[in-house]
Amino acid sequence: MSKVINTKKAPAAIGPYSQAVQAGNMLFVSGQIPFVPETMELISEDVQEQTKQALENLKAILEEAGLGFKDVVKTTVYIKDMNEFGKINEIYGEYFKENKPARACVEVARLPKDVKVEIDAIAVVE
Repeated sequence: MSKVINTKKAPAAIGPYSQAVQAGNMLFVSGQIPFVPETMELISEDVQEQTKQALENLKAILEEAGLGFKDVVKTTVYIKDMNEFGKINEIYGEYFKENKPARACVEVARLPKDVKVEIDAIAVVE
């Protein structure tokens, strides 16, 4: 049995998918891009501001499910330019201080709406 998680505190899905789905004790959060939920517009062109907004969107979805970053066990970070990895990692580290989940980081040719970063996550529901 699965449960769809949605919140207005994160950007609405821009395609046929859910913000997150809980299946048993696992929460699968769709990739979050740096859109401001209220306007559905890109936060800025700055990669660190984009990373922060993507993580704030992820946080809002986790909170809607009654979870937090401490519950995240795996993330995937998709970036447009691997040369910006250090800048992205600096912001990422501010959100994952004590609980450092497993992570993959992949440079991609293009992301939705031509953003610079997208982050998805898997969390465990205790």
